[in-house]
Amino acid sequence: MRVDPFYVQGLVGALSDAQASEAQLSGQLSSGLRVTSLSTDPVAAGQATVLGSAIAADDSYVSAAATAQSKLQVTDSTLGEVVSSLTHAISLAISGGDGTLNTAQKTSIGIQLTQLQTQVLSLANTSYLGQYIFSGSQGSIRPFTATAGTATAPATISYNGDTAVQYTTTENGQHIQTNVAGSSVFDAPGSSVFVALNQIVTDFTSGADATTIGADSSALTTALNTVSNQRGLIDTSLAQVQSTSTYAQTDATQQSAALSSLVAVNPAEVATRLSSTETQAQALESVIAGLEKGSLFDYIK
Repeated sequence: MRVDPFYVQGLVGALSDAQASEAQLSGQLSSGLRVTSLSTDPVAAGQATVLGSAIAADDSYVSAAATAQSKLQVTDSTLGEVVSSLTHAISLAISGGDGTLNTAQKTSIGIQLTQLQTQVLSLANTSYLGQYIFSGSQGSIRPFTATAGTATAPATISYNGDTAVQYTTTENGQHIQTNVAGSSVFDAPGSSVFVALNQIVTDFTSGADATTIGADSSALTTALNTVSNQRGLIDTSLAQVQSTSTYAQTDATQQSAALSSLVAVNPAEVATRLSSTETQAQALESVIAGLEKGSLFDYIK
């Protein structure tokens, strides 16, 4: 009996399709992925690309936020020490300005105030990861330098940075301030920390009267308030960075779960389909092999 060649071609085509399906299912089972290319499932592949981009953006921001958070924490801690030093200086000035101290006692307070001034200068020149934190955008430049002082004239302080404000940007485009320029913290017009410290040191080394010391103590308090306000900006930024970083981490976790659900296979389902496909392919191979004998008599021998 003559076998219809188109029937044989159909069987061969079916076998080819079964073998291709078998290879695909085997690949899915070994990789754990249902979508491995655009052709596998164009819609799912497109969605996977979008989810992957969102996860990458979240991860990128979390990394940037970690750096910004560390810098902000260093800045906050440094300004906290400045506040403590200035509070101590104000306490010394008030205690020494009551008009009952002799020259030696005032000189001693003047020495302590000079030490505090040196301490504040050192804090104003704090660096983090090799960059000065109070230089604005000029991180490689030491922000404050002091001229040599004398017995009656304390050192004067000069600012060398700029007034640039820096930001970190969230994946949603929100800008969060990550620095305060040294000129805004330590050398603000009308409330300069170093001008106020210089003046109060001069008062005690030159024997100024109680009225003058009282007025200059008030100026130092004004300078302290400026530092505290600038520290408040840093604290606000620190809280914003922490909250947005937490949000980005949570979002990345959720997006990763969605991506996994979109492209991952169900192992039990794929194994069942693979077994069925293998059985189908074996049956087709058997039929084709029999038909290749070319005659009905070969089946009835």
